[in-house]
Amino acid sequence: MITIAGAGLAGLAAAHELARRGAEVTLYERSAHIGDKSASRYAGGMLAPWCEGESAEEEVITLGSRALDWWAQITPVVRRGTLVLAPARDRAELTRFARRTRAHVAVDERQIAALEPELAGRFRAGLHFTEEGHLDPRRAIRDLAARVQEMGVTLHCGTPAPSRVTLDCTGMAAPLPGLRPVRGEMAILHAPGVKISRTLRLLHPRSPIYLVPRADHHFMLGATMVESSASGAPTLRALSELMNAAYTLHPGLAEAAVVEVGAGLRPAFADNLPDLIWQDGTLYLNGLYRHGFLLAPAMAARAADILIPETSDADHRERRSA
Repeated sequence: MITIAGAGLAGLAAAHELARRGAEVTLYERSAHIGDKSASRYAGGMLAPWCEGESAEEEVITLGSRALDWWAQITPVVRRGTLVLAPARDRAELTRFARRTRAHVAVDERQIAALEPELAGRFRAGLHFTEEGHLDPRRAIRDLAARVQEMGVTLHCGTPAPSRVTLDCTGMAAPLPGLRPVRGEMAILHAPGVKISRTLRLLHPRSPIYLVPRADHHFMLGATMVESSASGAPTLRALSELMNAAYTLHPGLAEAAVVEVGAGLRPAFADNLPDLIWQDGTLYLNGLYRHGFLLAPAMAARAADILIPETSDADHRERRSA
């Protein structure tokens, strides 16, 4: 029997990989409903490993590129690529982004209009990362929870985990040294008159801002902008920057209804990479930061390799990083 504390993104992905290998798994979630307290609730759901290459390690790209197929077996994944744009005043940011990434094609004003007709005449140049995609994080978590239960995982919601578990996936609640919260601001907009079909990233000197399509003309607008150990409440400055960016992308978003605003405190280590750590007889999977949906499948597979002796290597009890 393998017991897991935390039925967020990491815990559910680990339960999936363990059950797939034939393990008997029991999963404990303190919240009454799946996803209520998960940091992934505020994620963009972008499966964009090549864009992440602008600032992330090479292994994030390698492992993250496998996530699209993994998630596509569980929940709908839209594979229309990512369109990276910059206002004329920030054209240098686009040049820098292109230099630091790969797997993209340069697009001009005409090509941007062909990809997203409603952006016609608004941007002169961009980058199209053709192999990337996105999903709805909240639906993905629900679908993953349903899948693991179909696979025989026992899921206890509204139930604190025992004092000793096999695998701890509790995010910021985990007693791990060096773990810190990184705040990510977001807003969900409803704009019936706006038709955008793929993720848009607007480059900004301080932090890229992204717009991710959701169902029924809803859009998730977000950025990982502020690192803080304070409350997860959104700040006025961050929300102002997000709304201004939305108008820059598409003036029709100025009339959008603001359905929700929020901020999630995402667990991160100093190198912003997830890790597997043994401590006091428990394995911790933590630090998914903003790479959660990209790296959760690969990190869950590594955790399963460690916990199931038949597939474990001699060095699996060492500290592992993505």
